[in-house]
Amino acid sequence: MANPLKQLAGETAIYGLSTILARVVNFLLVPLYTAILSRSDYGVVTEFLSYIAILQVVLALGLETGCFRYATIKEINNSPKVFSTAFSIVFILCAVFYICVSSFSGGISTALGYEGNGRVIKYVGLILWIDTITAIIFARLRYEHKAIKFAIIKTLKIFTELGVNLMLYLLFPKFAASHPDSWMLNFVSATPDYTYAIFAILVSCLVCLLLLLPEVHRLHFHLDKELAKSLLIYSLPLMIAGLPGVLNDFMDRILMRFLNADPELWRADLGVYQAGVKIAVIMSLFVQMFRYAAEPFFFQREKDKDNKALYAQVMSYFVAFCMFGFLVVTLYLDEIGLILGRNFREGLAITPIMLMAYVLLGMQFNISMWYKLSGKTGYAVWITLAGLVVTLAINIIFMPRFSYYAAAWGHVASYVVMMAISLWLGNKYYPIPYNWVQIFLCILLGLGIYIGSLFVPELSLWPKLGVQTLLLLCYLVPVAISVLYYRRIKLKASNHPTYES
Repeated sequence: MANPLKQLAGETAIYGLSTILARVVNFLLVPLYTAILSRSDYGVVTEFLSYIAILQVVLALGLETGCFRYATIKEINNSPKVFSTAFSIVFILCAVFYICVSSFSGGISTALGYEGNGRVIKYVGLILWIDTITAIIFARLRYEHKAIKFAIIKTLKIFTELGVNLMLYLLFPKFAASHPDSWMLNFVSATPDYTYAIFAILVSCLVCLLLLLPEVHRLHFHLDKELAKSLLIYSLPLMIAGLPGVLNDFMDRILMRFLNADPELWRADLGVYQAGVKIAVIMSLFVQMFRYAAEPFFFQREKDKDNKALYAQVMSYFVAFCMFGFLVVTLYLDEIGLILGRNFREGLAITPIMLMAYVLLGMQFNISMWYKLSGKTGYAVWITLAGLVVTLAINIIFMPRFSYYAAAWGHVASYVVMMAISLWLGNKYYPIPYNWVQIFLCILLGLGIYIGSLFVPELSLWPKLGVQTLLLLCYLVPVAISVLYYRRIKLKASNHPTYES
């Protein structure tokens, strides 16, 4: 029989790889979008993706976790019945949702300011329908430990989206000009716009569904009323609990329509903001990778004698590495920013703010392990709600004056508040001896070097790269020395233990 911890670690790596690959491909699309689309069109793509992210959480009803819960109950002892019931619930709900959206697509598009583009509303409805029902199928693959199949299908979906984007933006306009009667013009416009990006997602969802048809065939369209009731009673609170988190991440994009400093330019400003955020996603990718590795690590070490000291050490190393990443991006930001279209590069001004926000988010993940390890997960809802309140307050108060700068600082303020509350509660229920002096010194050193770099005069490329590298070494050397010194002290303590009489 396989070692369960090894199995967990292996599956975590596989799931993590497919998720991170999706983010990497999404990042690789940024140069394409910002080179071809206008600011406003990229803002529209961002707005629709925000709606999709929020509505996916609502339409799934938390049933993925509910399936895991009820599929393992001995009294039921029928996992196919559980997944079939969950699939039936979301299929019916999403079908009703799609019919409503499709029926009123013209009115919805007009209300949003996209008159005459109702087909995009239909695309969004269909994306949500397919993504939600396939989420249940993917949940069953996870339950059955089919991690490789899960990752392969997810990867094919990701590369389908990438391929369709490249085909549409780089090849299709020329093809459409020479083939004005092409059937493809029933689905997308002849000239590049935001509809291409949404249509590419739809095609990838359809390909994913086709790949999952054998799994769909294994499910029976059967709605067990008693089981459905139990599933919903268990799952709906989980959906409600997860909603503040996704709202906290995407609400600023939606609020920009209503609160932007210049109401006429909100789409363009949203596009510029998203471009700046995408550069900061480099840090988000590291936090995501760390999360996949760290979560099982923390749980596996829970029973160790010095587990809390180890968790504290992990936090110190995490912050030290994150601030190194912060400096790599910020010191070479002018060079990295060249991947953006020229009209989007002013968004780089908020990249350092968002990078620091992602550092804080990573720290919050470390600190939040206390309620996962102690079983007090109910506090997660209140902590996330507090963060959402701060995000809303910052954006409502400051966005009418400062536009996307308020959105960026709203993330920083939200994560600081969540981290502070989580730390306060953690010290009460599951205290971990974090080395805050070391942590703050790393952060202050990193921020100090970045601020100092702003006063370096304009230089030609090679001297500039030399100064940037020198500044990076100004962080690396003292941090490396402090790490080695800490290890030496720890080694001496272990070699010469003291004994109490």
